[in-house]
Amino acid sequence: MANYVLVHGAWGGGQSYTKTDADLQEKGHNVLVAALSGIGVRQPKLHGGITLTDHVNDVIEQIEQANFERFVLVGHSYGGMVITQISSIMAERIDAICYIDAFLPQHDESLWDITGEFEHNWYIDSQKNTPGLVAPIGGIDFEEKPGHIGRHPLLTLLEAVQLSGSEVNIPRKAYVFATGFEQTPFVPFAERTKADAEWEYHEADATHMVMDDQPEQTLQILLDLAS
Repeated sequence: MANYVLVHGAWGGGQSYTKTDADLQEKGHNVLVAALSGIGVRQPKLHGGITLTDHVNDVIEQIEQANFERFVLVGHSYGGMVITQISSIMAERIDAICYIDAFLPQHDESLWDITGEFEHNWYIDSQKNTPGLVAPIGGIDFEEKPGHIGRHPLLTLLEAVQLSGSEVNIPRKAYVFATGFEQTPFVPFAERTKADAEWEYHEADATHMVMDDQPEQTLQILLDLAS
């Protein structure tokens, strides 16, 4: 039996892991679907002062509350920023780390640093009437659904990760790249991990929502990381 910590992406919430959560539990594993300040189920407390550090601390606190001494750490999309920082803080307790179509920053890089002009313009323009709160990419007139989708705190996209070097000691590292995401910003991370023998690289015939489009493949990758 393994412990899994699942960190969701920006704007949405833990519902992106509904199928994965159920599948892992059906196999007898413990699952923590982390809740991040101001988004998902914690959307009512959204404000412009929330930082990446706040989200990292959210997850660490929930890991401690769950009494997970060791675990497999998983991040989707923006969640890659969160798990990267956690990987440096809690490396000695992480059996494996998995990025599912996610951002993979290096030391002192923010999400802003590893995205391009399109994303930068969106982050700034879409929050000018809601200072510090960014609309979902491509959805300036989106319909907010409490607990499911809403605006995202800008500061989390501007704060850089700070790595200690201990993250290199995590025994297994995996990257899953979605080949069906036409506007993907994740090609550089796929290329980097595919070329690195220390990484287990996978491709999924899926949109960005890999867990929905390829649930069986997602499950098998995560089960293998705990074996």
